[in-house]
Amino acid sequence: MKAITILGNNSGRNAGDNAILGNLLDDFALQRSDIHFKIPTLNTNFIRTAFGRHRIQPIGLLPWNLALKNLGWPLYRAMVDTQMVLIVDNILFDRKFYNPLINNLSSISLFAPFCRKKNIPIILYNASIGPIDRQVGSRALQRVLDASPLVITRDESTKHLIERLNLRHPEIKIHADCALNTQVPSPARMDEIIRKEGLFTNPKGTIGLNVNSYIDDFNEKGSMNREKFCRIIADTADSLIEKLGVDILFTVSQIMDMKITKECVQYSRHRDRIRIVGNCDYTYQELTGLLSELEIHAGLRTHTLIFCAAVTTPMININAYPKSAGFLRTIGMGDWTITFDDLSMENLTAMMMRSWEKRENLRNHMRPIVDNEKKKARDSVGYVSDILDSL
Repeated sequence: MKAITILGNNSGRNAGDNAILGNLLDDFALQRSDIHFKIPTLNTNFIRTAFGRHRIQPIGLLPWNLALKNLGWPLYRAMVDTQMVLIVDNILFDRKFYNPLINNLSSISLFAPFCRKKNIPIILYNASIGPIDRQVGSRALQRVLDASPLVITRDESTKHLIERLNLRHPEIKIHADCALNTQVPSPARMDEIIRKEGLFTNPKGTIGLNVNSYIDDFNEKGSMNREKFCRIIADTADSLIEKLGVDILFTVSQIMDMKITKECVQYSRHRDRIRIVGNCDYTYQELTGLLSELEIHAGLRTHTLIFCAAVTTPMININAYPKSAGFLRTIGMGDWTITFDDLSMENLTAMMMRSWEKRENLRNHMRPIVDNEKKKARDSVGYVSDILDSL
């Protein structure tokens, strides 16, 4: 057996992160059966339960494992006692660089020279990088790239960032996010969930919304507090209910967002027409199945947009992250972004009404582009396999 270590956000709390890991493992399984995956995580039980059908070894990152999250003996052993390291998602940034509870780049860059010395390749796998705003972050990223024979990124902005920082780097390939290949569960399972939650009973349809708890981080002008944001979202939901006669479904893809989601709903005048589903109860595949039943969706979390793309549900990006806008441009939906500082009930409702009117055309427009992006995400396995087999 060959050993590969996967470094990402693998706590189980975020459906997007779970989808990245799950689809990576599934994509490899389609081509190979000779790989044992080591997965550093804060939640070994979740990894075993969710992905135990694959050959995996969860590696605990808790204090009794001699770790302070991603800093400590477990991460070091995971990176040097393997044949390859894959870095996924967007875990290489220099925000709060010296805080190992938040920052991964500092720890990974500390151990990357040991990988290089032992000829253990580090490969960014359908990943993103950034932001890198300080010299300490640039130097740390260079140490990682010095151990890398290949960078496979899911966006153009990562390539541009590496080039702008004038870093030495290997070949850079631009592929796609693993989560695009998420598969919807069986119709029987989806019917079970829909009945349990009382969803999609309105013949006029259901529109989706998704919110995020990091309000202050996204509001550059400082003109929006939490209450104002929640009222805008609630008023938008009410406006759509009144104008179109639809129901509203809030999808929570990160457990920490459930609180603000419920706050938004409390401001609505039509709470009886609103439902909430989240990854505290359902898998990323099941959430994607529910998103496939929507007419349109608007969200802040990038992976709710990616899940919608996977099932060609037209989406609007409430632009909390640069990677979200970049993703929509990639799938030909670049015009369907509203900046956070322009967010208002009137602006968001107007954009969602336009999306509603064009929803079938948008589905047809997206479908061939998304199919190509799905293939690109899976093609990454072949490039990694070639390097692995050459070791």
